[in-house]
Amino acid sequence: MELKLSAWRPHLARQVLIGLAACATYMLAAKLSLRLATVHPSASPFWPPTGIGIVMLLLLGLRFWPAIFAGAFLVNLTTAGSALTSLGIGAGNCLEAVTACYLVTRFAHGKDVFDSTRDILRFALFGGIVSSAVAATFGVTSLALGGFAPWHQYGIIWRTWWLGDAAGALVFAPFLLLWCANPSLNWSKQQFVEAAALLASTLLISGIVFGPLLHSAVRNDPWTFLCTPFLVWVAFRFGPREASAIICLVCAIAVVGTTHGYGPFARPSPNDSLLLLQSFLSIQALMTLVFAAEVSERRRQEQQARILAVRDPLTGLANYRLLVERVDEEIKRYGRTGKPFSVLLLDLDGLKRINDEYGHLVGSLAICRVAEVLHLSCRETDTAARYGGDEFALVMKESSAESATLVAQRVSQRLAQDAEEPRLSVSIGVAEFPRDGATIEHLLSAADQALYNDKRQVRSSSLPPRVESRKYST
Repeated sequence: MELKLSAWRPHLARQVLIGLAACATYMLAAKLSLRLATVHPSASPFWPPTGIGIVMLLLLGLRFWPAIFAGAFLVNLTTAGSALTSLGIGAGNCLEAVTACYLVTRFAHGKDVFDSTRDILRFALFGGIVSSAVAATFGVTSLALGGFAPWHQYGIIWRTWWLGDAAGALVFAPFLLLWCANPSLNWSKQQFVEAAALLASTLLISGIVFGPLLHSAVRNDPWTFLCTPFLVWVAFRFGPREASAIICLVCAIAVVGTTHGYGPFARPSPNDSLLLLQSFLSIQALMTLVFAAEVSERRRQEQQARILAVRDPLTGLANYRLLVERVDEEIKRYGRTGKPFSVLLLDLDGLKRINDEYGHLVGSLAICRVAEVLHLSCRETDTAARYGGDEFALVMKESSAESATLVAQRVSQRLAQDAEEPRLSVSIGVAEFPRDGATIEHLLSAADQALYNDKRQVRSSSLPPRVESRKYST
């Protein structure tokens, strides 16, 4: 019992520290956001804590809801209202994050919500509309019942609360979730250059549209459409993760600029200005993420199609098409270097008997077992392929028939030592270029003839299979 308690205490302490850090992060973001509140000290049109709370529960689990409740309670207790109204607001903010997390996990694949268009639209519904309405209703009702907000302003305060929370979910939750899931930058040098150009261009155009750059020339014109090409650029060339970062960058510049009276959304009322801006940014964020998800899905499908074009779907080895390409490459290499290469063909003995006795599933597993042994027995520079239904091939670079024969013996020995049922054996044939054939057809035919000579000898004797190398005259 004492051992269990000693092992449990460090885990509990770690969970408490994580919860405290999450609570502190939520409070810091909330305090900064409330500096933009104008219609009521507790209602901000810009509320990133909604996205922070949703991502926190998606990544850490619903058991961390007290961190959000405590953070929201303490922030509002030190801002406006009483302890009771702060409890109501804290309950609403906590229920907002819990509702969004549950619905997204239940209906939109949880942490993988931004991988598909359907899930992104569901997140917009659950996190941007439904759960945000819950927080706004709890918060404004608590303030009105406590006498800290007039009932005749219920609508404007509720709208401000709801739109601020919705924008926080749609703009900041994708950024936090996608970058926490994959923070590494596996980019090529060209991608780094392109990303730098994209960043510089986005900063420039955002400064023009929402900042003091050329303000006197563009202040009366609706130049917000200039931001769209850069969002399309990042969605098409990179993906949802990078797109979410650019969206947050544009959002930060736009909010700062709009609060200082710059940009097309600047109005006499600061609250109306930010509400218009957040509505625009929410729609832009949603459409950009959808486009990025569609482009990424198409890219994955194209990559899968390219793999299936040259790979056997059952074993993962090269297929006949790639096998012929590699043999052709080695023939061309021989023309430059003068070094021969070898082709090794293997045939799984008794596959029909295995299928009849054990079933086709075991027969497929037997093919995979042979493929695994073949892959383990060759070099990284060699090409292992599934030649046909139960036939395999191995293209060995700069190898003689003798070296290929050693590999063949190694494959046979590993299969003989495998204790898994059914026991497997293979017949093997080897051909060397250009000794046994000067073209692809002649070389493969020579190896195939050597394989069937080996198979006939095995059938006519009780001796173990042996490897045969046959010369092919052209």
